[in-house]
Amino acid sequence: MSPRSRPVEGGSRYRHPIEVRFADTDALGHVNNAVYLSYFEAARAGYYAALAGVPFGHGATGERHTFIIAEARVTYRLPAFFGEPLICECRVAWAGRSSFGLGYRVVSEGSAAAPARVVADGDTVQVMYDLRAGRVVRVPADLLELMERFEGRKIPARPISLADGGGAGSR
Repeated sequence: MSPRSRPVEGGSRYRHPIEVRFADTDALGHVNNAVYLSYFEAARAGYYAALAGVPFGHGATGERHTFIIAEARVTYRLPAFFGEPLICECRVAWAGRSSFGLGYRVVSEGSAAAPARVVADGDTVQVMYDLRAGRVVRVPADLLELMERFEGRKIPARPISLADGGGAGSR
């Protein structure tokens, strides 16, 4: 089984509740594929607020910890339906010199519409960015410390893959 087809495993420290709105669904009656990125965004914002104590972009902490999304991937497992309560779990998967990865898992804990199940999972790559200077910067040590304290574990280094070229610049 390829890594892409394996569901995200393990627990997440942060769980963001999501109720599927009618506007989230498509003509087939299930959550539209594009909406999962919005669910990831909501979980990412909630994660940051829980981690830093302030919403992203607010106060001195938010100004120092600016990041942009460089990459996003979603794997669809099973459909979710209108009115169904979902949870979008979010956790830091790895950290590199100027970027870090977040992993997501969208789960249904069960409803009248469908049983408990994983409906989607995926990941995003965030790159630390200085908006004023217009350039990539290092992940601040204090942000990494906040992540590790919040997660209750050491954040691993970015995994090296063949797509990265496997060289020293891949981290």
